[in-house]
Order: sequence, then structure tokens, then C-alpha cells
Amino acid sequence: MHMRFRVLAGLAAATVCAAPAIHSQSRAGSAAPVPAAFDVTEKSISDLQQSMQSGAVTSKQLTAAFLERIRAYDKAGPRLNAMIAINSRALEAAEALDRERAAGRVRGPLHGIPILIKDNFETADLPTTGGSLALAGLETGRDAFQVKKLRDAGAVIIGKTNLHELAAGITTISSMGGQTLNPYDLDRTPGGSSGGTGAGVAANFGVAGMGSDTCGSIRIPSANNNLFGLRGTSGLSSRTGIVPLSHTQDIGGPLARTVTDLALMLDATVGADPADAMTERSTGHIPRSYRDGLSTDGLKGVRIGVLKQLFGAAPEDEEVAAIVRASLDTMKKAGAELVDVTIPGLEEQMQGSSVINAEFKFDLQDYLAHVPNPPVHSLGEILDSGRYHVALDTQFRTRNRPEKRDTEEYRRALVKRTAVRQLMLAAFDEYQVRAFAYPTLRRLPAAIGEVQRGTNCQLSPSTGLPVVAAPAGFSDGGVPVGVELLGADWSESALVKMAYAYEQAAHPRRLPFSTPALVNGAAPPPRKFTTKAGTTSVSFAYDVITSRLEYSLTTPAGTLGITLHRGQAGEHGAVVAVLSPGAVPPGAQMIKLSAADRDALEHGRLYLEVMPKAGAASRAPLLIPSP
Repeated sequence: MHMRFRVLAGLAAATVCAAPAIHSQSRAGSAAPVPAAFDVTEKSISDLQQSMQSGAVTSKQLTAAFLERIRAYDKAGPRLNAMIAINSRALEAAEALDRERAAGRVRGPLHGIPILIKDNFETADLPTTGGSLALAGLETGRDAFQVKKLRDAGAVIIGKTNLHELAAGITTISSMGGQTLNPYDLDRTPGGSSGGTGAGVAANFGVAGMGSDTCGSIRIPSANNNLFGLRGTSGLSSRTGIVPLSHTQDIGGPLARTVTDLALMLDATVGADPADAMTERSTGHIPRSYRDGLSTDGLKGVRIGVLKQLFGAAPEDEEVAAIVRASLDTMKKAGAELVDVTIPGLEEQMQGSSVINAEFKFDLQDYLAHVPNPPVHSLGEILDSGRYHVALDTQFRTRNRPEKRDTEEYRRALVKRTAVRQLMLAAFDEYQVRAFAYPTLRRLPAAIGEVQRGTNCQLSPSTGLPVVAAPAGFSDGGVPVGVELLGADWSESALVKMAYAYEQAAHPRRLPFSTPALVNGAAPPPRKFTTKAGTTSVSFAYDVITSRLEYSLTTPAGTLGITLHRGQAGEHGAVVAVLSPGAVPPGAQMIKLSAADRDALEHGRLYLEVMPKAGAASRAPLLIPSP
């Protein structure tokens, strides 16, 4: 195992405590304390850059603060499990950048900014596992092209994030990292395959992060984690050093909490790479900066086609469709012109247009052939080793079946890709729109262990057209939903401009309940209080990071029930939990609050009722103390 990293997650045999990795000291010495008044939570790249410029904080202190958040929330607290490895030299790198700043050299907007990297991007100082235990020892000693550009721009690589194993799925489960949780609903997935980056950026483990997208793997985690993400035109950014899933469909790109941060990450990572011939296409199509032109007027006069057939028609699609249409209404109020569009034959041509099954086996084999001393040499060897998550078994075996690269099925898929692209290009001309809008997923994020349904991931990779994903809003249960805007070739600047105007109108970003600001460098402790209704007292302890409300009580004789209700002041709201008697199993003293119940508790709208066999019921609000 490489001495400069610590694995933080995986199967029981591979799991180690997060704390040693985070506290391991670089040769530069121990971390400087973070100023007590400085909180990195939800700070943008520009916010942090200004703070470093003013001397309020250093890059080393920022890096230490993000490491504290990882320690508090990744393998403890809500146990998001977003990280695979921590860069134990991150503090050293940050301190070196601080010295550069002190000497008068600032490389640019990312100088000293801590970011996250998906663990299918090669990193010179950390192993690259692709989330697979079969690749646990894989060290290339080199940076992926985009990682090198980030380092050259002054970014601090704080660690590497979990992903759906070998990027081959959309719920983020792997043999190296286990299952990553959604910080907005710990019972749901964060999307994938870049789900560790999505959950980590949403939880403020880094300012922004890198993912890869073969069929939704940037956009789905963006949607599920209330983030912005962009899949560029094929050739916008280099694939060199990214463990491949499908060379035809793969592309790397950023995820961020704000559009401006997304633009800054794009500025640092896009562009031609001599080792990736596809990127030659980007010449002449990359602006001086994707921040240029960002304006609240970015949607005025913009005609957007609402792609009706991708909203779904099943009853299970209705909740997400309503949220996405509400986000489109916000775009309309910001000046956009919306037109409903149906493109005949689109679904038929998209079906079977993916080339992942045909290319994965051979692309992975080619990649491993150029890795020094790889632990395995092929997908077949991974299967023979048994060092992969059981959730990937059927998929890996299916993708290991092709005997040759060029098959009839592959040729049909390529023909369908051409047909889908021609349909979309014709639709841009026919409807005279700048973008097409549709849900990232037609369904809410899947529950842990369930299959994700309702993905619209294939349209962009089949056409090669760029798409930006934006937060559309939240379900009644507090779960994020995403909307996509698909543009014509090389329209990234226009898409980012539209997303920015929407962001300024909608203000969709919300911090996850499970990862609040730290208190003295640690997760907030449970908030304890007692509520008395009549003669009955109930002691509570509310853990905000897990949404658990523990309670202790003694049921008085002659009591029919002790219950919690949710309602406005003066109204009799319905029962949300039975504390006593029989509905609660013996010894059970904990309930998990829903998003609505959490909100009610924070705003004094959750109350206790004690109902005796005789006489009037007693009620009292739960008055939770301030943090």
C-alpha cells in the first residue's frame, strides 16, 4: 500500500478508520488551527479566494477545515461514505501554495482551493482504484490530464471519492468504497457513477469536484445532490488518465454548488490534449472564460424546447415532472420562452444506442495494458478474482461476453447514435430553440439497495451534444430533483449563462440537513430538552445529522396514548409518531423524522399530546434549544 494515502472505505477487510488518514501529518508539520470565526460551509471559490487574499485564512487552514468536515461526516455521524482515500500530503501542498501567495505569485482563481477527485482519475500521489478492490494496488505515478491542469491552476487535491464500481452504474456502490449515501436522505442513493463526488461536494468536503459521465454519471449525482454539473460536447475535455468505460461516450467534467464555481472549474480543465485526438475538435470553441457573460439576463429572449416525451407518462413520474415544470416556470419568469416539443421516433432510436456493453471490456483491457504492473489485466481477471461488488456481477458478466470489438450489435448501436443526433439537430432547426429541457431522472433517487428507474441519461452521449444539469427543487420529502438543458455543439458558454440566470432567479441551493456547520471542529452534539404536557414529562435528544429523535418517558397509569403531532399554532395536526403505548415495540425509544417533521421541530410546529382515559388531553410544543 502506498505510504502517502490511507484507504478510508470498503469491505470489512479493507476498511480502516478515517481519523488516522485525516490526522496523518505531512512533512510540512501539523496543520495550523482554523480561525474560530471562519466557517467553510457553503463558501464559493470566490468567497474563499477573497478570504485568502485578505489574510483572513490560509489555504492550509482551509484544507484542515475541509478535512475536519470529512472526519465528522464521512465515516462518522451520518456516515456518508463518500471518500475512498484522503491525500495525506494535502496540507503540505496547501502550505506550499501559501508560500507562493506570500511571495506574490497567485496562479489564478483556484490557487489554494481544496477540491475532490473521482477515483477513476489518475493521480500521481494516490492510487487509482476505480472503486474496485481488484485495482486496490494500482498506482500509475501520473496525473490524468485534467488533474494536472487543476494542480497547475493551484488546486489542492484533498482526496478521492467513491464511485459506482468502474463507473458502471448510477447508484454508487463499489467493492472498494461500499455504498455512498445521499446527504439529503440517508436512505437513498446519491446517484452515480460520480456519487461520491456529488455527495462530497454537497456535504462541503471540498469546494467543487471532478466526475466523469458516460451515461449520466455527472448529471445524475448533480440532480440527486442539489448541484450543477456539465457534460460537454464530445472533445471538450481530455479523457487521458481516466479509467475508461466507453471511449465513445466517456467525458470528464466538474460538479459544483454554484454556476460560477462550475465555470471556474471548466476554465481550468477543458482544452486540447495531444494524447487525446478527440480534443482537437475543441480548438476555436473554448472562450477566454466561461464566466464571461454570466448575467441575470441570461434567459431573456431564450427559446427553450420542453421535451415532453422525456417527462414520462407513468404515475410514478408525476412528482418529479411537477418539480421540473416549476423550475421551467422560474426560467420563464426570468425571460425564457418555453415551447412544448415532441420528436417522433426519438425514444425508439435512443433505445440500443449505447455502446458501453460493446466497448467496456476492450477499452479497460487497453487501459490496463499501459499501466505499470497492474494487479489485473482484464475484466475477465477481475471476475475470476472475485474482488468486485456483488451488485456488479450480472453487469460485468454481460459486458465480458463480446468476443470481438466489431459486432453486428455494435454497428447497429453506432447507426442509432447517428440517427439520434440527426433527429436532435433537425429539431433545433425546426423549433428554433437554444436548448431542450427535461428531467435528469423521471423518478426520485432510488432507495439504498433498489434499482434506479427513469433515467434520461442517454440523449447527450448518443448525440455528443453538451448538457448542463441544474437543481430543479425538492420533493415533499426533501429529496433533490434535477433539470437538464441540452444545447447544440459547443454551446457550453450559452448553457452556463442560462443556468446562471436560472440560479439567480431560483436560488435552488440548500445545505443537506445531515452535514451542518461544525461546532468547535466537530459535528453538533444532540440537542437535549424536556417537554411537559400536563403531568407527563418526556426527555428528548435530537440528533440533527441523522434526523433521529430519541426520547425517554414513563407512561402514567390511565393514559390512552402519548403522541407527536405536526401542525400550526392553535390547530390540531395529525399524528406523526406514537411514543406510547403499544405502537412502539418494547425498548424502542427513537423515531426518525421526515423532512417535514424536521422543519416542524425547528419552527415549533411539532407538539406532544397526552390523552388520558378520562378528562381532557394535554398538549405542549416541543421547544428545541438553539444550536
